[in-house]
Amino acid sequence: MAKVLVLYHSVYGHLEVMAKAVAEGAASVEGVSADIRRVPETVSEEVARASGFKLDQDAPIASVEELAEYDAIIIGAGTRYGTAASQMRAFLDQTGPLWARGALVGKVGGAFTASATQHGGQETTLTSLHTTLMHHGMIVVGLPYSFQGQMRIDEVVGGSPYGASTITGGDGSRMPSETDLEGARFQGRHIAQIALKLHG
Repeated sequence: MAKVLVLYHSVYGHLEVMAKAVAEGAASVEGVSADIRRVPETVSEEVARASGFKLDQDAPIASVEELAEYDAIIIGAGTRYGTAASQMRAFLDQTGPLWARGALVGKVGGAFTASATQHGGQETTLTSLHTTLMHHGMIVVGLPYSFQGQMRIDEVVGGSPYGASTITGGDGSRMPSETDLEGARFQGRHIAQIALKLHG
């Protein structure tokens, strides 16, 4: 059995929804199990509540050490000025001991994201996460153009060859569309298939 971890941070619930779709895609592959974890929130509860953060998320909080237990890790983080949100960066910055012993070398990695606008830094956020995965010696997998939903021009959609994504709108009112969710499922399934081949 190959094990996939979907590790995410979500302020308003958009990436929580995307993470569930990624995990659904991964778990649809026979011989693969998928777990969802979220990284700790670094904003105080008082500030989070005042800012309308979605605090009632089902996923358990991840520990750094458990990352080594998985054959694939798919990371979801919101875009902040063209890079991943600081909560995810803070978590990943604690993975030095895993790096030091090569605990993630040869595992499969991928990323997904969300931004307020169509050109809000999604691709740079994804590639910055890829850089971290590559420093760990992981095999980076994106969202290939065989998922043709990312090529649609009849509606606003997320997605790029670097990973699945969604667009939230400036006020956060747009939740992931079915096309965005299809992209997330596709990426989860694609990564799980590769992890299973490498695991076997």
